[in-house]
Amino acid sequence: MSARKLIIYTFAIALLAACATPATPTLPPPVLMRIGVLPITDVVPFYIAEQQGYFLKQGLNIELVPASSAAERDQMMLTEQIDGQVSDLVATVLFNAKSPKLKVVRIAMSPAPKSPNFWIVTPKESAIKSAQDLKGKEIAISQNSVIEYITQRMLEREGLAPADIKTTSVPAIPTRLQLVQQNQVAAATLPDPFASLAILGGARVLVDDTKYPEYSMSVITFRTDILAKRAGDVKKFLAAYDQAISDIRSKPDQFRNVLIEKGRVPEQLKDKYQFPPFPNPSVPTQAQWDDVVKWALDRKLITAPVTYESAVDANFK
Repeated sequence: MSARKLIIYTFAIALLAACATPATPTLPPPVLMRIGVLPITDVVPFYIAEQQGYFLKQGLNIELVPASSAAERDQMMLTEQIDGQVSDLVATVLFNAKSPKLKVVRIAMSPAPKSPNFWIVTPKESAIKSAQDLKGKEIAISQNSVIEYITQRMLEREGLAPADIKTTSVPAIPTRLQLVQQNQVAAATLPDPFASLAILGGARVLVDDTKYPEYSMSVITFRTDILAKRAGDVKKFLAAYDQAISDIRSKPDQFRNVLIEKGRVPEQLKDKYQFPPFPNPSVPTQAQWDDVVKWALDRKLITAPVTYESAVDANFK
């Protein structure tokens, strides 16, 4: 081949290569992250983010792992079957009693005006008219839990001394609701939607946490080793979560079916139950954390204080 032909041939090959469609870059597979979820309203944004593809857009493969109870969820966390979860401050304090295992990265839910998280209710047939009337009366709660903490703090603020607050342990929420409906207990502390169902049936509200919102919240927590090694993934998870909350705020009716199904809203409430207002990105204050620690120490649930810095991370707000 002459030099002239070789030059023309080489030029033609280069031209064809330049005009060829560039190869589509291969995207890395989504990163797996497992999140423990209870059948409660607080976790509904996770399901919406999954449904809308927001996690995948962040490069995450989020597996929402159902738990039927807080005890089951905590066991999955203890055995590292999950990376994160929706929990509460009492559970986080107890989990970190001996060493830092979990950190709070966000408040998931907190009471807002006309939208309580917890109520103390009394049966409709009861002669009890106010929180003060509960002095010495047994209140159905879940022992050594956020339910007991909130019950004690609200009643103390209502004027009862700690010695006047009597409780009986009824861990299963449906059973607590049934005791109220059947007038078999003086009062019970219930979360929504069980409290709304009790009120629909005639139960009377003695006090709810909108009056004392500083004591009540659910939180998103992650294992400390996950935060140390995969902080970027956690931030991506929260970005997708925030997008889902934005959707809930702008078009709640579009996602009512997810609320009803994943929030386990009872049949009697399906037509009335609405999304609660989800809070803006924030973490608990040191005062809120320290009060839970003090309560746990007073109850001898822990033997030494758990520091705020070891258990709350504000870098993910």
